[in-house]
Amino acid sequence: MIWTIVAVHPGVGFKDAHSIDSMPPMQGWILVLAILAEVLATSALKASNGFTRPGPSLIVIIGYMVAFYCLSLSLRTIPLGIVYAVWSGSGVALISLIGWLVYGQVLDLAAVVGLAMIVAGVIVLNLGSMASH
Repeated sequence: MIWTIVAVHPGVGFKDAHSIDSMPPMQGWILVLAILAEVLATSALKASNGFTRPGPSLIVIIGYMVAFYCLSLSLRTIPLGIVYAVWSGSGVALISLIGWLVYGQVLDLAAVVGLAMIVAGVIVLNLGSMASH
């Protein structure tokens, strides 16, 4: 199957080149849910203190279960390379932002430039690379 990327917006971004049917809008939002669940779980992982705190530990377990389930659903209609690039790139950027805002992580110039490059790479991939098809 050949995929053509037409936009970055969730639910509108992918279209089968052999038909006029576009990806169901829900699939893009399922990927967004997977990203948010993974970011929540990863943030709670720090707060769980090595799984010694029950509340954050439960959030980690449920968050990762939701994240991987939604990730698997999005793979039904979105190419693997696109899903993984968007999921991991967005996750890295959001976790770094949370680390900075919530945990006081220092983001120096190299970190900011690196994160900008990750985000730019995800955007380029979504706008037209055939590498992940």
